Amino acid sequence: MRHELPEIARHAMRALACIEEAVTRFPRRHRYGIGADLRSQAMQVARCVHRAWRERTRQLQRVHELSAAVDDLKLTLQLCDAVKAFRSFGEFEVVARLVSDLGRQCGGWLKQLHATGQSGRAGNPPGQRASILSSQAAPLGATL
Repeated sequence: MRHELPEIARHAMRALACIEEAVTRFPRRHRYGIGADLRSQAMQVARCVHRAWRERTRQLQRVHELSAAVDDLKLTLQLCDAVKAFRSFGEFEVVARLVSDLGRQCGGWLKQLHATGQSGRAGNPPGQRASILSSQAAPLGATL
C-alpha cells in the first residue's frame, strides 16, 4: 500500500522512543546539554525519513539529508558514550544498534535510488546515465 510507511520510518520511531527513554535516565549534568542534542537529532532523523518518503520528486535529495542527519546522530551518540552519559553500556549498545541499523537502511535506500536514477526510472538507454539535477559542489549557473 502506498500510504503505509516504510520499515525505516518505523525503525526511526523506535530509535527516537528509545533515545527519549534513555535521556530521562542521564545524569543531570548531561540530560540538558548533550541529552537534549541527542533527542533533537533523533527527532530530526524521524522528520527526515518522513520528508524523504512523502516528497517523491525530491526523494534523492531528501535521502541525502537523512543520511547526514543519521551521521550527526551517530557522532552525538559516540560523545554520549565517551562522557558516560548512559546509565550502562548495555543501554548505550541498544541505542547504538538501532542507530546503526538506521544508517544501513538509509544506505540501502540511497543505493536503490542511485540504481534507478534520479528520475526514479530504471533502465536508462544503453550508454546514458540519469541526468544530474543538482550538485553540492557546483552552484546553479556555474560553468566548467
